[in-house]
Amino acid sequence: MRNSILVAVLLGGTAFAQFPDGPGKAETTRLCSQCHEIERAISQRLDPNGWQETTNKMVSLGMAGKPEEIRAVVDYLAKNFPADAVPKLNVNTATQIELESALGLRRSQAAVVIEYRTKNGPFRSIEDLKKVPGLDPEKVAAKKDRLSF
Repeated sequence: MRNSILVAVLLGGTAFAQFPDGPGKAETTRLCSQCHEIERAISQRLDPNGWQETTNKMVSLGMAGKPEEIRAVVDYLAKNFPADAVPKLNVNTATQIELESALGLRRSQAAVVIEYRTKNGPFRSIEDLKKVPGLDPEKVAAKKDRLSF
């Protein structure tokens, strides 16, 4: 089960994910869970540059860590959750967190996608997805290779 979450357990109402062991695991679980669920951090699959950009963004939003801890996070994520392991996301069955990560949406936008899907039925194409109010059609189109319907 390389590059995947091995076990997810609900513990006291908080999701706890067991990640592959290795250098940077402790830093990743500690730093990435400062602001959001740890599953949100690992739901993406990026190359090392993508992980660096994402981590830089998180630091700019307030993630607090020493430079060596940030580097350990980037290295851990790039090794264990690489871009070449990206499965396509079915937008008709995707959860809110999956939509946020795969499409780079805010929580409110992902909620609108789910609401639209519930009200109007399944999406049949990228063109259907572009009709969701509040989504940037160009941003959606840029992710088309990662989506399935």
